[in-house]
Amino acid sequence: MEKVDVTVPSVGESIAEVMISEWLVAEGGAVTQDEPIVVLETDKVTVDLPAPATGALESILAPVGETVAVGAAIARIAVGAAGTTAQAPAEEKAPAAAEPPASAAPPPASADPDTDDARVMPAAARLLAEHDLSATQVRATGPGGRLLKEDVLRHLDEQRAAASQPAPAKPAQPGTAGSPAPSATPAAPPVLPIESPEMRHEEVIPMTPLRKRVAERLVESQQTAALLTTFNEIDMSAVMRLRKEYQAEFQKKYDIKLGFMSFFVKGVIEALKLIPQVNAEVRDKSIVYRNYYDIGIAVGGGKGLVVPIIRSAERLSFAQIESVIADFGQRAQTSKLTLEELQGGTFTISNGGVYGSLLSTPIINPPQSGVLGLHAIQERPVVRDGEIVIRPMMYVALTYDHRIVDGREAVTFLKQIKHCLEEPSRILLEV
Repeated sequence: MEKVDVTVPSVGESIAEVMISEWLVAEGGAVTQDEPIVVLETDKVTVDLPAPATGALESILAPVGETVAVGAAIARIAVGAAGTTAQAPAEEKAPAAAEPPASAAPPPASADPDTDDARVMPAAARLLAEHDLSATQVRATGPGGRLLKEDVLRHLDEQRAAASQPAPAKPAQPGTAGSPAPSATPAAPPVLPIESPEMRHEEVIPMTPLRKRVAERLVESQQTAALLTTFNEIDMSAVMRLRKEYQAEFQKKYDIKLGFMSFFVKGVIEALKLIPQVNAEVRDKSIVYRNYYDIGIAVGGGKGLVVPIIRSAERLSFAQIESVIADFGQRAQTSKLTLEELQGGTFTISNGGVYGSLLSTPIINPPQSGVLGLHAIQERPVVRDGEIVIRPMMYVALTYDHRIVDGREAVTFLKQIKHCLEEPSRILLEV
């Protein structure tokens, strides 16, 4: 019978290895050509690998969590063989003994629970023996009435807590001679139960390729660039008023809501045109300037933060920018962004305000030279025309590479964004 190896394909330039994230078919399961059988995770994207032939998945050579090189064989398919329809087994969530077959006769009703070893887990049995307890003294909460180690530990904690509480004094009968006077001594504070060592757990989980790559890039940014952050605040009244006035008409025409991010993308582009150094990068001993604006938008994905790129954002309308960002957000949650959508970028916008962040110092995504951090909008008292008024204010932060961007340029860049957002007509007039 012909056999075909399932090998790891090239999933992008500079990617040399992948991690096995999930097997969609168990060993012996039936597979159909071009249907996904395994999920591969890289430092940028998650991809489904289809079966190269129809047959049965004879063997899995790389288990979940293993890192393998591009081109390596991770499974073998017996072509034309009839496989089962069982899916890959789910990871067990709690320790449990094997379920008895459906045809097995139930134990007799008179069976002694103390001797029913099948329902007492091994770890629980050891604890029972150590503390001279019977299984009937402990309430079982495991599947099928099984007694777990956690059940015994909980019972021991309850015993310690009960033993540490002082017995209540028996009240004297009213009018009885010799009744003691009420004590002025305050009651002793309750004694906290001693925490059992078995209740303290640590879980060691390998870093995913995406998380490892994020860590490497952030450390690289701190070590290679001269990072400095400058701050400003923006009165969001004008943008909020504009959104409220045209939201219904905008949504009816384009079938998408008008958000804040499109205003910031437009404002950033105007600021980059004014200060091109922020859109440039250091390459070897040269500075590379660009006349296009590929804006990265940091979004929270299912497995971590990703930064998909809005290509040539200067050519897009408000509606097109909002549609692209919404699409990025949806596909990031299911790890469906492509490698090409995550590569490149000349400047990044990170909106920590959606999580409630009030102020932060974002880190540049190298080799870029700047990143804009947006924060939560809060009503604060500000002075306008000599009067104190309440306005919706947002702090913004620009982290820049001081090797090619001077302080004056960074401050001017941030002020230009402030002007564009506080007077949105500037965006349309490009002033």
